[in-house]
Amino acid sequence: MKRSMLSAALGLALAAGLAVLPATAAAAAPAAPAAQGYTASTYAGSAVETADNQAFFQAVMASAKAKQAANPGLATVVVTYDASSAPTFRNQISQAAQIWNGSVANVQLRSGSAADFKYYEGNDSRGSYASTDGHGRGYIFLDYQQNRQYNSVRVTAHETGHVLGLPDHYSGPCSELMSGGGPGTSCTNPYPNSTERSRVNSLWARG
Repeated sequence: MKRSMLSAALGLALAAGLAVLPATAAAAAPAAPAAQGYTASTYAGSAVETADNQAFFQAVMASAKAKQAANPGLATVVVTYDASSAPTFRNQISQAAQIWNGSVANVQLRSGSAADFKYYEGNDSRGSYASTDGHGRGYIFLDYQQNRQYNSVRVTAHETGHVLGLPDHYSGPCSELMSGGGPGTSCTNPYPNSTERSRVNSLWARG
């Protein structure tokens, strides 16, 4: 899922008009972000969004590795998330973290303070997305309606995949997590395939 100048959004359906973020997310969100949705029926993303999403990933990695340097005995990079602003999706976020933690070895997701990224919830015409301001600061937004229409754990795991460095690939099959909403609402697979797992492990390999 993806975005532009003040926000790199990666999510579901792109709709016209500005989205309304919850008050808690408003402070973190850019004033007028563009979005790349969970479904790509009307939007294919842009080079600017790709660059901004990469900046988000690099910033999360840098933050996590800085913490890692303070404890060099750890073999796995730990990325900390804060789900306190998305209480409705606490279980889905936890399940998505467990899925990724069971799928890859070089990076692990943990809930905690001093978070590397945060989750928010609310209503947004663009659906769910991973967003960045283009300077490495970002968050994941989970849209209520979209998470009722699509499998919520898949949506959450997909958006989390962006934080771990994976791009959208809407034309992929249901077995590919980053195909997002491309396979349709009947697709409920929340697990990354072997190629996606390998890619994340490669991106987070130490050194």
